[in-house]
Amino acid sequence: MGIETGITAETPAEGEDLAALIVADWHAAYAALDWQLDCGIDEVIGEVPVNRYEVVVEKPARPQPAASSPQAPAQPRAPWPDVQEQPAVPGIDPVAVARATAAGAATLEALADAIRSFDLCDLKRGARNTVFADGNPKARLLILGEAPGRDEDIEGRPFVGEAGRLLDQMFAAIGLSRQSPDPAAAFYITNVMPWRPEGNRDPTPAEIAMMRPFVERHIALADPDVIVVMGNTPLVALTGNRGILRARGNWTTALEKPLLPMTHPAYLLRTPGAKREAWADLLALRAFLDKE
Repeated sequence: MGIETGITAETPAEGEDLAALIVADWHAAYAALDWQLDCGIDEVIGEVPVNRYEVVVEKPARPQPAASSPQAPAQPRAPWPDVQEQPAVPGIDPVAVARATAAGAATLEALADAIRSFDLCDLKRGARNTVFADGNPKARLLILGEAPGRDEDIEGRPFVGEAGRLLDQMFAAIGLSRQSPDPAAAFYITNVMPWRPEGNRDPTPAEIAMMRPFVERHIALADPDVIVVMGNTPLVALTGNRGILRARGNWTTALEKPLLPMTHPAYLLRTPGAKREAWADLLALRAFLDKE
């Protein structure tokens, strides 16, 4: 649609100031554009409408091989490997090795050494530290997280940084602290993965399966009264199920222990509206501990 603004180019009369005429035309043009915006005209269009669904985009022609050079026969594409079935080292079952290694640890200190010496998980090669645990190992409550992040990898402790501070505040609200010497007022923290995945990605099913024997042995040695899993990774590791947002707040059992799924503090930092549900979960946990 054409818009007539009434602006016409004029030739200055004899003796007329050319600069003054240019300034006047500029102000007139600016006023006309401003008027068009007030009318809702905010883009330039053509005289004829264009149906974009009928526009044909020509694909560039694929270069053809020279006639003199014979074309190599196409090689069949290899199937995508199943990460759950591919061992880290050919001929070695990392899950079986992890199970035997974990079973040989009689104490938490021995288990920490066993994990540090376990070399079949590729994540270890890119990590600065092996993140084992923090808090009071005699606590009634064990919190199982996902994997170390950047801050945890640097410090070598689980749940530090902003998410760790929020976790401490959450459990302090129900009278629990990782620093408390009293097992009834303390909590103990560990992760499914002791090494940070590159880019903070989620651990793969193969990586979770590889570290599960260590998690099971860790829980057996700590022997808590109740377990809280925070996030999808520990939920999968102990129950085989995904969907932490559906599972949170619903008590279940794993390794013959009462288990309460909760959302991860990092999720609460991204989604502050979910803190209300987290508070309800904390109150349920407090009621369970008071009852036992």
